[in-house]
Amino acid sequence: MRYLVTAALPYANGPLHIGHVAGCYLPSDIFVRYLRLMGRDVKFICGSDEHGVPITLRARKEGITPQQVVDKYHAMMRDSFQEFGISFDIYHRTSDQVHHETASAFFKTLYDKGVFTEEESEQYFDEEAGLFLADRYITGTCPKCGNPNAYGDQCEKCGSSLSPRELLHPHSQLSGKAPVLRKTKHWYLPLDRMQEEWLQSWILSKEESWKKNVFGQCKSWLDQGLQPRAVTRDLDWGVPVPLPGHDGKVLYVWFDAPIGYISATRALSNNWEHYWKDKDTRLIHFIGKDNIVFHCIIFPAMLKAHGEYILPENVPANEFLNLEGDKISTSRNWAVWLHEYLKEFPGKQDVLRYALCATAPETKDNDFTWKDFQDRNNHELVAIFGNFVNRTLVLTAKYFDSKVPARGELLEAEKVCLGALHAAPQLVSDSLEKYRFREALSHMMDLARAGNKYLADTEPWKHYKTNPDYVGTVLNVALEITATLAYLCEPFLPFTAAKLRNMINVPERSWEEAFRHTQFETGHVLGEASLLYEKIEDDAIQKQLSKLEATKSDREAERAAAAPADQTSLKPFREVTTYDDFSKMDLRVATILAAEKVEKADKLLKLTLDTGLDQRTVVSGIALHFSPEEIIGKQVTLLANLAPRKIRGIESNGMILMAEDADGKLVFVQPGRATREGSTIS
Repeated sequence: MRYLVTAALPYANGPLHIGHVAGCYLPSDIFVRYLRLMGRDVKFICGSDEHGVPITLRARKEGITPQQVVDKYHAMMRDSFQEFGISFDIYHRTSDQVHHETASAFFKTLYDKGVFTEEESEQYFDEEAGLFLADRYITGTCPKCGNPNAYGDQCEKCGSSLSPRELLHPHSQLSGKAPVLRKTKHWYLPLDRMQEEWLQSWILSKEESWKKNVFGQCKSWLDQGLQPRAVTRDLDWGVPVPLPGHDGKVLYVWFDAPIGYISATRALSNNWEHYWKDKDTRLIHFIGKDNIVFHCIIFPAMLKAHGEYILPENVPANEFLNLEGDKISTSRNWAVWLHEYLKEFPGKQDVLRYALCATAPETKDNDFTWKDFQDRNNHELVAIFGNFVNRTLVLTAKYFDSKVPARGELLEAEKVCLGALHAAPQLVSDSLEKYRFREALSHMMDLARAGNKYLADTEPWKHYKTNPDYVGTVLNVALEITATLAYLCEPFLPFTAAKLRNMINVPERSWEEAFRHTQFETGHVLGEASLLYEKIEDDAIQKQLSKLEATKSDREAERAAAAPADQTSLKPFREVTTYDDFSKMDLRVATILAAEKVEKADKLLKLTLDTGLDQRTVVSGIALHFSPEEIIGKQVTLLANLAPRKIRGIESNGMILMAEDADGKLVFVQPGRATREGSTIS
């Protein structure tokens, strides 16, 4: 069995932040490193997504060409990935000639097979610029909230999805003039027909094997009914449509980008077809929440329509990572940028890898805080892992001249510790096979905890004068744990693993070689001990918090300057109520499993909630603020004992609590990270 593992192609119009890393790049790297240690045949594929309107917009803004934009950010992301230890077999790019050839051939195959439908429609055209306008080239007034700076595809103030023709007073970002409607022809992927023929049954067959959040979002899309999707657009930056007489048309970026996985594999290996066309290959896509529909529905539809390619076996997508209680936002500069972290915390790649894995948003959104980052370094990596290894090597150097002592009689403490040692590799392996990376990391750290406790309980430093043979046994067992950790931590902490192997003077090995027998022979000479980790002081953390606070202050100043002088953002208090009335409310934590729009009701979503005690339907008036697919997996606060009522013929059992932020945008009242469904809120 061979593996082809892909990580979502990052968009080459800005640097990477920790949300990107936690979403798919770190988990995919952990999984691939594990597969390699297990001796599996695996290729790890990624590259820059370099086409699309945002690239051209940034190029216009900076006064440079689109190619110069992607060259800059491709190099920045490639170098950051490499320095952070993301071990791609290839980091390719979609502006490469190999990709253009691959994407063109893919399109032509589907075209020749008659897969596409052709449709003529009216789209906005800028007469002064002489171009059809992509959605992001058009701005105007949002018809739902009145925001005068809404884009043609979305209003970023109220979050509503839009089409350009819904905008009030539209104008072109190229010339500033009002655009006109002109007819244009495009090709469409008939997802509606594919859903009926095979796609729905294929996705439904994944209910048990795919993560709940992934399957739930796919089910929501299917329940709404898939629609044909354009695969071409009028633009001058991208892969040209490979048909004569169609200058000025390119492949839509959502269509050409996933083909980048194929072109990257072609660029990597002459045997690329073994990884894409052989049914003995397991295709695994690691992505973030916002890419689920493309990798679980649209790309499989493309592959199936082509006819020669395998379909993905699994798509272990993560949810979103927030920062200090707020959504990461590149436009607001509310982020921890990877290239800045690597510069400001040199040599501490594994600390961030550890913190991001430990807080990974595997099934629901989670929060990164600098305080938690500091605590995990100081109280776990330094105080547990590093402390255990350092004490073991220092004591061995002191009492046995850095040579592995003989193992004597095993008492109960040794048997317990060795039991934990022998169990740990299988526990970690089982969790990684199920894409439970936080759980796998915890099992690895449990072994370090067991070793630390073992030394604390046996106190070998107190017994050397009276019983040196027993001290030799204790340190022999501790060194076995150290060696096991050196191999076991490699998927998560590769820099630590390399440093630790050097300290105990052992080579790189597969897990089968490392764990099938005792690591050391008596008398094995160890290397020189050094600290694995260093404590992170408060001033380093405060510097990061101050940077974020400055970002927030700048944003608030801009908002205040733009707000009308008489604006009042907060509503007055309502009339006084009593505690007895309030205490009757049963507020519970629930998770959204599925969401769909209510027919003929623009404001309503039908939600399926997991309360921990049951699954229930709640109808909520949030459809103008959230799309169904973006809220799957979110934890919410539910008023669980509200009397049922019928809304548009649907029985609603409860009400989710919402709030308005300072911009008047609806936000979920969330109970806090990692809270169990059904927990009461008081």
